[in-house]
Amino acid sequence: MPLPKAYVTRRVQDAGLGLLPGRVEFEVWEKTVPVDREVLLEKASQVQGLLCTLSDRIDEELLARCPGLKVVSNYAVGYDNIDVEAATRRGVLVTNTPDVLTNATADIAFTLILASARRVVEANEFLRSGDWVTWHPDLLLGQDVSEAVLGIVGMGKIGRAVAKRAAGFSMKILFFNRSPRPDMEKELGARQVPLDELLRESDFVSLHCPLSAETKGLIGERELRMMKKSAILINTSRGPVVDQKALYRACSEQWIWGAGLDVFEKEPVPLDEPLLSLKNVTTIPHLGSATIRAREGMARKAAENLLAALEGRKPADLVNPEAWKE
Repeated sequence: MPLPKAYVTRRVQDAGLGLLPGRVEFEVWEKTVPVDREVLLEKASQVQGLLCTLSDRIDEELLARCPGLKVVSNYAVGYDNIDVEAATRRGVLVTNTPDVLTNATADIAFTLILASARRVVEANEFLRSGDWVTWHPDLLLGQDVSEAVLGIVGMGKIGRAVAKRAAGFSMKILFFNRSPRPDMEKELGARQVPLDELLRESDFVSLHCPLSAETKGLIGERELRMMKKSAILINTSRGPVVDQKALYRACSEQWIWGAGLDVFEKEPVPLDEPLLSLKNVTTIPHLGSATIRAREGMARKAAENLLAALEGRKPADLVNPEAWKE
């Protein structure tokens, strides 16, 4: 019996790719840039499985051209790049890679909290430019993190992990979540509040909600104007959760003190993006899961999910269980 076929849209870690030989016939896009759209459409139409990344748009157009496709295994915990509803209608399984990147993403969120509050990037540039002439009492003053109020928007696994880190800094934790989480109140001493209250009371607002129709533009001008002038917005979720034009105004006109961003509306972010010109905005290039252990775990999960579906087993990380047929 011939092996099933798969297309891998980026060379992921060998911890995952090494599981495929002998069990699936596969081809890998070897370039470091995203696979060309026309190449993706062509390759996807010839295989039963796709192992893809957030950079790949798996939409109605692609799915319509791929009658033999059985599974889309996403190398990410988020899956807003995939039209899950369209995939489900066609009986295509969609999987993701939860859990293995929780700690890495929580670490980067807290890194942005500290770096933004203490102006680390700005200070580094100040020193290297030769502008540091002497110490003086007002040099690069920042905001305190210890005992500050942290507002977490989305108390899932990553939000919870951030809250646990905040406890080590004696931070007061508020959170907003679509469903009640009394367990988090009990475990972490956190208080669940409406979003508006969280925005008004928090010194730091950290976003950890998935991108959906409900969360797109969740933080816009209205919400930013509610925040304290001394507050800092942190986004490690998805860029479109925040209205970037409104955020630029908020930071440049000092409605808020600053922001720390790992994600953007468009990635890679264009170099003429106005936010990049602001010293009170700390930016990094979508590094939330960028640790060796996390990325190896993601590759392994993505490969295991792909193989399970192609071998007739229910994948462990199935996003659309209604598409699964025994």
